[in-house]
Amino acid sequence: MNLSAFLPDGAIVTQAQAHDWREAVKIAGEALVVQGVTTSAYTDEMINTVEDLGPYIVVAPGFALAHARPSSSVLKTGISWVSLAHPVPFGNKANDPVRLVVGLAALDHESHLDLMASLAEVLADQIVLQAAIAAPAPPMVREILASVAPNTG
Repeated sequence: MNLSAFLPDGAIVTQAQAHDWREAVKIAGEALVVQGVTTSAYTDEMINTVEDLGPYIVVAPGFALAHARPSSSVLKTGISWVSLAHPVPFGNKANDPVRLVVGLAALDHESHLDLMASLAEVLADQIVLQAAIAAPAPPMVREILASVAPNTG
C-alpha cells in the first residue's frame, strides 16, 4: 500500500513553524487529533516519551518518528506528516536537526506494520523524500508520495 493512502489532507502540515522539538511534536500530535486518530492526551504522551527516553525518535538524518505506546488515547491507527519550514534540534547528535516529523499512533504493536513498510519505502528514496518535505501544500505531498511504487517483494 502507498503511504499517501494513509494520509488525508488533514494529516499533513507543510512548512510548519516550530521553535523547538516540543512544538514540532505538538503540531504532529494536533494533526493526529484533527483526523480522529488520537485524543489530545496522546500528544502529551509523545512529548513525555522523548523527555523520559531521550531523542531516540530521530531515527534518520532530519527525520523524527514521534510516537508513544499504544494507549486509550489512541482511537485508531494513523499517521501525520509535518514538514518544518526551519529544522529544529531534538538533541540527537547523529541525526539533528529535524526537518520532517511523522506522528505515529497505533492501537497495538502489530496494526501499524503496513504503514511502517510504506514509510520505509519513502525514506529510502531521497529524491521523493526531499520533494515531499519541500512541498508547499498537502495535495502536493500526497501526489509526490503516491509516485512511490510499492515494493511487492
